[in-house]
Amino acid sequence: MLDLYSTLMLPTRFLLPLTFALTTLPVYSDSTSPAKPIAPRVLVIGHRGASAWRPEHTLASYGRAIKDGADFIEPDLVMTKDGVLIARHENEISGTTDVVRHPEFATRKTNKTIDGQPVSGWFTEDFTLAELKTLRARERLPEIRAANATFDGQFEVPTFDEIIDFATAQAKAHACVIGIYPEIKHSTYFRGIGLPMEDAVLAAIRQHAYTAGTAPLFIQSFETENLKYLRKQLGTSLPNIKLIQLLGEAAEQPYDLVAAKHPRSYVEMMRPPGLQEIARYADAIGPNKLSVIPRNSDGSLGQPTPLVADAHAQNLLVHPYTFRPENVFLPSDLHAAGGPAARSEAGSIAEIRAYLAAGIDGFFTDDPALGRAAVANAEPRPAAR
Repeated sequence: MLDLYSTLMLPTRFLLPLTFALTTLPVYSDSTSPAKPIAPRVLVIGHRGASAWRPEHTLASYGRAIKDGADFIEPDLVMTKDGVLIARHENEISGTTDVVRHPEFATRKTNKTIDGQPVSGWFTEDFTLAELKTLRARERLPEIRAANATFDGQFEVPTFDEIIDFATAQAKAHACVIGIYPEIKHSTYFRGIGLPMEDAVLAAIRQHAYTAGTAPLFIQSFETENLKYLRKQLGTSLPNIKLIQLLGEAAEQPYDLVAAKHPRSYVEMMRPPGLQEIARYADAIGPNKLSVIPRNSDGSLGQPTPLVADAHAQNLLVHPYTFRPENVFLPSDLHAAGGPAARSEAGSIAEIRAYLAAGIDGFFTDDPALGRAAVANAEPRPAAR
């Protein structure tokens, strides 16, 4: 039997052990009511665009997400050698571009330590923007999303400025507000090599009329000190920007805390005292979905934990990640017929609705059309002003 966990070598953030949340947070008893949303409407966040349909972090993926009803599009941001913000899942790009097919860049392959982990490949910070523009995007999960791989080689790597311009034009074309939800990747690492991203992100936002005044934005990070820095820099300016503390696996730590030799782990941050601390600098949390509703021992969908209610008690919104429509990512009781790569659209909608019932305020999804179907009774996207 194919072991997709090992074959695909997906990041553990996306394929966690089924006991993840069971060992870290209590679950509600049958007599306990789950939380209710505190947001006026639940947000559908196009995770790297509509990455179930197009290679992630391309304008084509963001465009499909907007067409399919996403309230927000989500670019992961890394830096080029010449200090330009671009959208890639990681700064190592052999899995998301065709860099390996460019003999002129063969000598750029190298070994680095990123957030304490050894990584081998080609890195954005070793390329200028002009060099990166000669590359083309490719599907990161071709074993699961073979149809996406047919688009390999068609799309450029976009800059953050290009994404803002694209969202601006799309908002006008669709007569609605399109939010942008950038993630600052590897903040401590990039600052350590002389390419700090936080001020560059704010500068880009301020340079565009749409993001400086109209568009809602969430800036997210798995680290903590950069969010605290952003809170101080923002002050009362740019009230359209909110900050979100992403939360990883229970035993992991934000890398800035690792670098500072601070012992706090993500599981501590998900408990009431940790949430109280997060609320001092952030507006929301982005936990793995399994820390909101864990899986049972047979892989089926379990019962909610108190995380949403505890976060709401601190006035923190809750936006879990990531909802994907393929069997391999779904609870076992929501699978469709077929193998691990088969799509279960009804199963994905059912899973999302279980989380909506648990009180979440928004969610990251690779398939915004299914996300929109799951919140079909919610209000439509607000019209552009």
